[in-house]
Amino acid sequence: MVDLSIGTPVDPTPDVVTDALRGAADAPGYPYAAGTPAVRAAASAWMSRRLGVDCPPDQVLPTIGSKELVALLPFLLAARGRVLVPALAYPTYGVGARLAGCESVPVPLADGLLDLDALDSLADGAALLWANYPANPHGRVAPPDHVEALVGWARRRGVLLVSDECYAELAWDAPFTSMLAHGTDGVLAVHSLSKRSNAAGLRAGFVAGDGDVVARLLAVRRHAGFLVPAPVQAAMVAALGDDEHVEEQRARYRARRDMLRPALEKAGLVVEHSQGGLYLWACHPAYDDCWALVDALARRGIVVAPGEFYGRDGARHVRVALTATDERVAAAARRLEKEQL
Repeated sequence: MVDLSIGTPVDPTPDVVTDALRGAADAPGYPYAAGTPAVRAAASAWMSRRLGVDCPPDQVLPTIGSKELVALLPFLLAARGRVLVPALAYPTYGVGARLAGCESVPVPLADGLLDLDALDSLADGAALLWANYPANPHGRVAPPDHVEALVGWARRRGVLLVSDECYAELAWDAPFTSMLAHGTDGVLAVHSLSKRSNAAGLRAGFVAGDGDVVARLLAVRRHAGFLVPAPVQAAMVAALGDDEHVEEQRARYRARRDMLRPALEKAGLVVEHSQGGLYLWACHPAYDDCWALVDALARRGIVVAPGEFYGRDGARHVRVALTATDERVAAAARRLEKEQL
């Protein structure tokens, strides 16, 4: 079986990262919850260099990967009321709301983007709004005018906007715009080294943005013991300071995408959105149910994720990951090209 169901990196962690990790392995003392000055400066410099974002180091906080921050953010902020999440999204946004005792409210999408008109009807009692571009699972990249409108809406409504930007450096068909491009007031961005640096096993990420919110998070996290290990912080400095390995990994994923997408289309699937990220979002006109499409692909030796995992709007779609070796992706392409589904 070719497993294209899970978005876990399979390529080696770059030497620049593992060398820094080994070099900092002698770490007898407790690490700083706030992060070392070096890691905060590296994150700030990376956002400026790669994203065109001005976010000072004291408004950056390292996290134990991005998932723990996503799952625990409403709890850490003692949020009350509604947490607004995209109707088609990474399930952990909703899980985090429920862990904090909040109501998880799905926001309808219009052409893969958060529907601003629908948001107006959901704003009462909302404490937090999640955005995710390039989006998981469907890969939509938000255009600059949508980003500006979303930030403006959140500020007018007094709702904290939290942008999951872990695929920021993996936009393919449209340029990426960070939610922090319009300033940090009332906005947080969550970043991860898992995808761009093949470092999922290190659990290395950070959150950046509104200084008051970052300070509140730090005050809770230092007492709760959410400390990124010192060797991992050193590896983060190295990873964020090196763009070459990111471009090399982008080239690998682009080649796999260029191999897999036409094969899916030749088999009769329709690929929608998929402008960025590590997945292709596809449906088939002959299949009204994602589970039937999952089954049809499994019979050809290819495992994909059912779109229903990500919300009711995904009931006809499947998510196909690019995170497999070249050999496995080529095997999937050959199987797809043999016959129509």
